[in-house]
Amino acid sequence: MELILGLIILLFSAILHEIAHGYVADRLGDPTARLSGRLTLNPKSHIDLFMSIIFPLLLLLSGSPVIFGAAKPVPIDPFNLKEGRKDIALVALAGPLTNIIVAIIASLILRFLNLSFVMNAVPYVLFTFIFSFFVLIMNYNLLLAIFNLIPIPPLDGSKVFSLLLPEREANMYLALESIGMFIIFFLLLFPFGGFSLGSLIFRLFSFSQGLLLP
Repeated sequence: MELILGLIILLFSAILHEIAHGYVADRLGDPTARLSGRLTLNPKSHIDLFMSIIFPLLLLLSGSPVIFGAAKPVPIDPFNLKEGRKDIALVALAGPLTNIIVAIIASLILRFLNLSFVMNAVPYVLFTFIFSFFVLIMNYNLLLAIFNLIPIPPLDGSKVFSLLLPEREANMYLALESIGMFIIFFLLLFPFGGFSLGSLIFRLFSFSQGLLLP
């Protein structure tokens, strides 16, 4: 039950992430996602069989400390954006920020539930289920935000980091997008020079979770 619930929460968290990209792009002059019908909560418009279902399911079943999934990326036409790299970075940042906002809202609900339980306003069985539900929402949204902020193309963090580079170097850096996911998976599976990407993500997640959990 918790496995299925976790997958559903992860899927809709990823969908909100992609809708945020498309919405901000639309506000900044690029209607591509809206015209493609991607500014919707309908899962049919967003599900990617491997990244939305198979891959996160494999991670969950393997007991991985890092759970990741994704919806199909919303289409963005950077030529429609008014301020080039700056707007691309804002569009990229919108996804992780949305996940962080959802995690904070879930944390506030958890605090309210905790207070209600202490005041004996909520039965224990109901409290346990609802509390666990919102903990999952908080956790998955934190993980999505942290993972996507990694500054390795094609993740969102790379678009933000590229603003710190001169245009020529930024274009060369972002051109790594075609092999970026292979780099990410390699760093997740094989620590390199004492550096473990999975360990870094888990530490950032644990720190963030400690700030938000009541």
